[in-house]
Amino acid sequence: MKRINSIKFLCVAATVFGLASCDKGFVEKNQNPYAFTTVEPSILLSSAERFVSAGSWEVEGTVAQQFVNAYNSGATIGYQFNNLNGAETYNNTRWNQMFNQPNGALRLLDRALELAKGDANKANLLQMIRILRAMNYMILVDSYGDVPYTEANKAYTGTAVSILTPKYDKGADIYTDLYKELKEARAALTTTASATNTGVAVNTDILYGTSITSTVATVQIPKWQRFAGSLMLRLGMRYSKLDATKAQAIVADALSGPGVMASTADDAFVPFNATDGNPLNAGPRGTNPFNYYLYDSFVNQLKNTRDPRGKYIAAYYQNPNTIGGAPQDTVLANQFGFPLGYDNLTITAKADYKGAAQAGAGFRYSQLNYNSFGSNTAPIFVCTYAQTQLLLAEARLRGWIATGTTDGYYATAVRSNMDRFASYPNAAAIPALNYDSYMRQASVALTGDFNTDLAKINTQYWVVSLGNTAEVFANFRRTGLPALTPNPYGTPLPASTGGFARRMPYPSIERSANAASYNAAVASMGGDDVTQRVFWDKP
Repeated sequence: MKRINSIKFLCVAATVFGLASCDKGFVEKNQNPYAFTTVEPSILLSSAERFVSAGSWEVEGTVAQQFVNAYNSGATIGYQFNNLNGAETYNNTRWNQMFNQPNGALRLLDRALELAKGDANKANLLQMIRILRAMNYMILVDSYGDVPYTEANKAYTGTAVSILTPKYDKGADIYTDLYKELKEARAALTTTASATNTGVAVNTDILYGTSITSTVATVQIPKWQRFAGSLMLRLGMRYSKLDATKAQAIVADALSGPGVMASTADDAFVPFNATDGNPLNAGPRGTNPFNYYLYDSFVNQLKNTRDPRGKYIAAYYQNPNTIGGAPQDTVLANQFGFPLGYDNLTITAKADYKGAAQAGAGFRYSQLNYNSFGSNTAPIFVCTYAQTQLLLAEARLRGWIATGTTDGYYATAVRSNMDRFASYPNAAAIPALNYDSYMRQASVALTGDFNTDLAKINTQYWVVSLGNTAEVFANFRRTGLPALTPNPYGTPLPASTGGFARRMPYPSIERSANAASYNAAVASMGGDDVTQRVFWDKP
């Protein structure tokens, strides 16, 4: 992966105290000459890229039945156990990653947006900020529904506007503006110098920069344009059940002009290394790894289709708590996912219980392959060519676009995702022979039947989006595919939800810190638990 090293940038704002004194020059003499007095918005962009909102395996990945924390120990009550309000730890995660943490992605991007305006040398930077900001607000709406947007992050010291209790905008209104932002930003990116845009590269860009000294605008800018187009496509497809006509129009718009991602070289991802590790995998790799397993729904998909990617995704450890250099079994036939609807106590009574771990704590069920997909140095992909091709396959299947073929988009998506495994540690691109065998299977190949092919396309989306937890959760709710069995644990979720959580509740701190806005949002959403649907999520 030829990318800028993902360095944690620390931006320190200097505080200037006005002190009255009769001593001439006292204030000047007591100022730190080395303190930062301005913030460079390009550094805020790279920080927002590095601190991408990775979400949590235990929220979106659990609802969509890819991953599970099997231990019901009080602190873990939440999505695995059909808790309507969720555990505060879990529904806080996405919100904090966007707003509350010092390096919250939207906290950085909203500030960078203001700092980059009006400077021709920063015009391309401004458009990149708008695109990444749109993606993050889209994720926030998909996660919670109505959220602060027009008044969000307006409490900057020293600015004309200071809003400490921002209103929550309606999710549908935010989506309308995000579409505008993506469209305008894509059009405004340029490599041609003018009075309003010098057309220069942004050399601190982690997603598409190559280095501080060698990033070239003619390479970087088109990639950002196609990234924006792919996000427009993603946004348009969210309307597939709500408003098919609008969805089709946005999809057509996404394909116009610079278009969408053209190859895996356009994939938007954040690289990590041994000292700056993958934050999504940090949880299950940290304290008590024996708590965490792959769900049987996901493992069975890999096994039933003899998926050659499986060996890099799933592994069995004799001692589930020593995952570092421990011997691991990656033979797909030997993998068994943790059964749906059980916890660490009830599983022992299941008729086909696989037993306790051979050593240490835990069970004889498959975990992430911590040497590859679950590695500390595994990249996080936020938008990929494979996802884009699958969305185009669905759009073509629906008759919304006339270019290409459903089969062609589908085959290209799977092939490109299999190629991407070369980006993971201790892994490699899937050989052509294995790919061909996989695609020829009746369980994988498209048939020409609309419903069958729609299910296969979106089941592949479920697989290729593993690790992109927000997108897995969103596309599962949009399509209802793959056709998963609702979790029967405890008190199953009501029929109005289809048996699945539809959103994350707001963090409880909002009830006191921003009570009026919170209450208005709850009234608008019809409540504040996992049963309410975001605006585009129609039964």
